Amino acid sequence: MKDQKEIINKYKYEDELIDQGIEYIAGCDEVGRGPIAGPLVVSAVILPNDFRIKGIDDSKKLTEKKRLELYKEIIKKAVAINTIFVFEDEIDEHDIYSCTQKAMRDAILGLKVTPGHALVDAMPLPGLEIPHTSIIKGDLLSASIGAASIIAKVTRDEYMKKMDIKYPNYGFARHKGYCTKEHVEALEKYGPCKIHRKTFAPVDKFFNRQMQFDL
Repeated sequence: MKDQKEIINKYKYEDELIDQGIEYIAGCDEVGRGPIAGPLVVSAVILPNDFRIKGIDDSKKLTEKKRLELYKEIIKKAVAINTIFVFEDEIDEHDIYSCTQKAMRDAILGLKVTPGHALVDAMPLPGLEIPHTSIIKGDLLSASIGAASIIAKVTRDEYMKKMDIKYPNYGFARHKGYCTKEHVEALEKYGPCKIHRKTFAPVDKFFNRQMQFDL
């Protein structure tokens, strides 16, 4: 009974749209706005309208094992998935908010099947002509957004594990580029590497020092 209620709640937004006759509903979410290293990753996912699975949630609240289980199930069953990477140079050139908006629009528009409606986690998307709804805490409230969150999180985590091999001094496999004590201590000891975001504190101070030196 509890599981059934959870599923009903998670698919509330989707079921309302299905009742309106909408065939393809996209969920869209991002992972990586907060880290001081590594890319922003945005995923858009269209699940089948009859797809019901227990356990989809905000990806950060799931164990790695559970995320991977759900990731495999979503990959297997999804109608369409599109994932966008926004790398450090672009984030530094613009800003994380506008980069997130653009990547979300691109992820939704790049789906191989055009959705009739998109459900988006928190972010308003001006200029997106596809009908869409921005939902605060959407990854908790919508299965489609939660599925996108899981795809983005697993994709980014795997990328950061590769970066840990390439740049072994920073512990990227453990903290995934977030500003942990371990990460800050490594940053102070070794300085920033190529995938650090130059405009994010405390990374920015290293480049401010260089600018002062150059002057």
